[in-house]
Amino acid sequence: MSDEDITLTAGDAEVTVQPGNGGRVGGLRIGGVELLRQGERFGCFPMVPWCGRIRDGRFLDGAEVRQMPLNAPPHAIHGTARDGAWRTARTSTDEAVLTYDLGDPWPHPGRVTQVVALTGDALTLTMSVETYESSFPAQIGWHPWFNRNLGGEDVTLDFDPAWQEERGDDHLPTGNRLDPKPGPWDDCFGMPGGVEATLTWPGQLELKVSSREEWVVVYDEQEEAVCVEPQTGPPNGLNTMPRLVTPLEPLEATTTWSWRRL
Repeated sequence: MSDEDITLTAGDAEVTVQPGNGGRVGGLRIGGVELLRQGERFGCFPMVPWCGRIRDGRFLDGAEVRQMPLNAPPHAIHGTARDGAWRTARTSTDEAVLTYDLGDPWPHPGRVTQVVALTGDALTLTMSVETYESSFPAQIGWHPWFNRNLGGEDVTLDFDPAWQEERGDDHLPTGNRLDPKPGPWDDCFGMPGGVEATLTWPGQLELKVSSREEWVVVYDEQEEAVCVEPQTGPPNGLNTMPRLVTPLEPLEATTTWSWRRL
């Protein structure tokens, strides 16, 4: 199937999926109101096969040190799949299934599958990484850019992490865990019971971001948007907390955004 944009609908919710632009969700409209920041780099893009920054673009893969392109010098950031064209495997009125084949500069062949499923009051994103050859470390995450303002008051964010990863001058976790500090943030937080974060546009909409994963990065330093990014490990996690994808055990993750009008 082609990599043209796909529109999903359910009730008064509408989602644009963009296989040709990194497999991202390009828009989420509820009652005609766009929740995601618009633009080629925004919406909500998948972070795979790693999330956030890799220190100096290098990670240990078994006994080998692998070098990724430094697309955020001096580091490599947000994986490779957001820069590629995904393939549409199948679609219906309220669901799309996309695939992406890992390749150069990533050193291992593998298949990424993303399912985008819409209901009248929720959007669920599910992603998996599979290999039928050698095992390799990987991460999965999503990077949504929620509009700070929908035409009324600015959004507020409520979440209760167990800790905040101390961020070094290089924007990477130092390994120390801190009591959560007030924002603004470009920081990783731990939520061992699973990610739960609520964005509220007063008098308009409440949206809950949830995931069984225990890591979330919050980025709210830009005026236009607030990013709440559930992921399977912290930044630089290919080095500090690697999770292996094997022929018998794929890596899988899910996030659900559910909403209600206020």
